[in-house]
Amino acid sequence: MLHDRHGLPVTTASTAARDAYDRGCDLMLGAYPGAAEAFDAALAADPDLALAHVAVARLQQMRGDMPAARAALAQATQRAPALSPREASHIAFFNLLFAGQSDAALAALHTHLATWPRDAMALSTCITPSGLLGFSGRVGREHDQVAFLEQVAPHYDDDGWFAAHHAHALVEDGQLAAAHPWVEKAAALTPRSPWMAHARAHLHYEEGQGAAARSFLASWLPGYTRDGALNGHLSWHLALSELAAGNAEAAHALYRDAFGPGAHRGHKMIQLGDAVAFLWRAELAGMPADPARWQDLRDFAQNMFPRAGTPFADWHVALADAAAGDSASLDARLAQMQALDQAGRYPAGPVVPALAQAFVAFRNHDYAAAIDTLAPLINQRERIGGSRAQTDLVDFTLLRAYVAAGRYDEMRAMLARRRPGPGAVPVVGVTGVH
Repeated sequence: MLHDRHGLPVTTASTAARDAYDRGCDLMLGAYPGAAEAFDAALAADPDLALAHVAVARLQQMRGDMPAARAALAQATQRAPALSPREASHIAFFNLLFAGQSDAALAALHTHLATWPRDAMALSTCITPSGLLGFSGRVGREHDQVAFLEQVAPHYDDDGWFAAHHAHALVEDGQLAAAHPWVEKAAALTPRSPWMAHARAHLHYEEGQGAAARSFLASWLPGYTRDGALNGHLSWHLALSELAAGNAEAAHALYRDAFGPGAHRGHKMIQLGDAVAFLWRAELAGMPADPARWQDLRDFAQNMFPRAGTPFADWHVALADAAAGDSASLDARLAQMQALDQAGRYPAGPVVPALAQAFVAFRNHDYAAAIDTLAPLINQRERIGGSRAQTDLVDFTLLRAYVAAGRYDEMRAMLARRRPGPGAVPVVGVTGVH
């Protein structure tokens, strides 16, 4: 039996198939293009290579094509009885994940990694704020993410991919000093890794180093392929830095060319979140609304996520509906979210439907209603999923509502309670009265 580059068994007699599979995993986990072609080459060399079928399934899932993902996973499942225990466990985990059984999948992943901690493909599903733990809906999931990664850290001592993700987890947990050596380790091991650049961008953001983030990303991004899965999201980070610096034209150019609808090459949920969050943030920063862009984005969002199911996506779809004035679509999604919550099948519970209604109130200039709903939910915003930089949209909207309502004392009190790292708040009216 052959082994992959992590030393784990791969049931195939074909070295060419194993090598192509390894290459595809490196490209996919590294956020570089070419993984699909590598997995195709692996399956051409050995059509029975079950792990390659799983990898194709994961790739299709990330692209948002769940029928194709399930079909590929079914190919792997058919072959599971003839595989090693590690490969059978790997497939069983992905079956739970694709079935939407998140709690069972997370438990299975813990069990799987306890025996095979070097299974990076399985680990990748739970290594970011948009993974199994990130979207678990739990308060405290940021701290849980660090604890989860520290359990397997000794097995990835020489891995820049893991170092970057460990750094980012520490940043999200507010452990900024502890994150620095992990960012530097990632940079030393893999200086051109987009995950290293991503961790550094988040660290700069949380430390309020907007100029440093802007300088770093502006110099780093041109060397990363436009087809890379993280190019759009890193461009979003750069756009946030441009907005904070008052460079609205440069920020909107990045939206148009790098991470708006049709330009982004990343995971479909990140495509949606980046585009919606940017347009909303731009307006909070004082830029005029663009109804045509919002309508395009609303259509894009509805096509990507026609039904409710994932709180992070649903929140952004609801924002797009509200901004485009599509009350019928918004009401339908709210009803779907509430039904899922009542059935106990919505990880964030009632938080996202309530946030959606608050953002609608804000959009309708009913600032008192927006404040009444948003203020009690601030401490639960991590239940949405995603990073602190992403969920800061909740804070910024509440701060803008306080300003618009003339409730400056409450705004100041909120700023005083805000985590100390991030610097200036890019919300029009806040700086002048702070």
